[in-house]
Amino acid sequence: MIDIKFLREDPETVKENIRKKFQDAKLGLVDQVLELDQENRNIKQEVEGLRANRNKVSKQIGALMGQGKKDEAEKIKQEVAMSGKRIEELTAREKEVEGKIKEIMMVIPNIIDPSVPIGKDDSENVEVKKYGEPVIPDFEIPYHAQIMESFQGLDLDSARKVAGNGFYYLMGDIARLHSAVISYARDFMIDRGFTYCVPPFMIRSDVVTGVMSFAEMEAMMYKIEGEDLYLIGTSEHSMIGKFIDTIIPEEDLPLTLTSYSPCFRKEKGAHGLEERGVYRIHQFEKQEMVVICAPEDSMMWFDRLWQNTVDLFRSLDIPVRTLECCSGDLADLKVKSVDVEAWSPRQKKYFEVGSCSNLGDAQARRLKIRVNGKEKKYLAHTLNNTVAAPPRMLIAFLENNLNEDGSVSIPEVLRPYMGGKDRLVKKS
Repeated sequence: MIDIKFLREDPETVKENIRKKFQDAKLGLVDQVLELDQENRNIKQEVEGLRANRNKVSKQIGALMGQGKKDEAEKIKQEVAMSGKRIEELTAREKEVEGKIKEIMMVIPNIIDPSVPIGKDDSENVEVKKYGEPVIPDFEIPYHAQIMESFQGLDLDSARKVAGNGFYYLMGDIARLHSAVISYARDFMIDRGFTYCVPPFMIRSDVVTGVMSFAEMEAMMYKIEGEDLYLIGTSEHSMIGKFIDTIIPEEDLPLTLTSYSPCFRKEKGAHGLEERGVYRIHQFEKQEMVVICAPEDSMMWFDRLWQNTVDLFRSLDIPVRTLECCSGDLADLKVKSVDVEAWSPRQKKYFEVGSCSNLGDAQARRLKIRVNGKEKKYLAHTLNNTVAAPPRMLIAFLENNLNEDGSVSIPEVLRPYMGGKDRLVKKS
């Protein structure tokens, strides 16, 4: 959510930003806000004048009564009463107008960074750099669900009976590998100076609307029936929410946190073969990283965050690339975003395994996360990035470490989390 003062002073920049995001249907919202904002300021001015006048004439009542001028005093009392009624009407309208302004401002997209490439959708995202050499082995790579099943490590049929489509049972070595990746990702980030957290897995609606757009909320979140609680789609939600309505001492910045959580997402729509299995699911686990920092440091932290993900995947012998999200692919709160994609030898292409986002002060403005600076208070900047999100991440791991005999090599850094094993062997 952008600053209404900025919109008031430079509405054309806000409109141009909307055009860059190919959301022309929202252009009229800018003028609506300006009209409502002017009405709101007029109301405040009138209320202030009425209150000042009421205070002034109220002092006259006692003096007139003391002088025995009861009729004049009663007339002024009537004026004060009428003034009070008008103030009540204006105050009610003020609340209504401010509610409408907030509702519209929540829909107007954040101002994107000038470096963001302009494009309509994810098909126009721009490759930044490749890390590691993509390999296509001279043997066939099975579908990822088949690889897992060859280790008796995946049971989709039972999960379908228990919970429906989009759920899974991981078993044996595959389940252990899943936990090993999460534990390794946790320690990887701790070693880089991040504080480890396990947050609440449910959040209230005021936190949900503080961290994401209404469109994302509708598409992603599961609501707990009868309660003001939602299951989190990522631990970023509750980690940023931790600081709702707080004032952070400037000397405490930056706050660098890495969090573990299960994640729950609706994931609506039909998907192709490669997105079945455990690629696009309703429940998964993730290690996340979150930074709260001063505005001047947010782009530096943005680059450090996505580099952490690249480094982690490369330590597991997985080739990756970074992809700059174009303007039309950015969620409304985002200033800039980079996806990290892993190489799939089976598909002979890259696929998304993580996303790094700089949200500027949008979340901080919605949640009132402020910094107590030396000269004045100001809004913090918030950033988030995926460290690792199995089981999707396991697809990249299994395909890139699969051997011709069906075994899977375990990179040295992961072996302590796998009981010293250097490979997984197929089970008949």
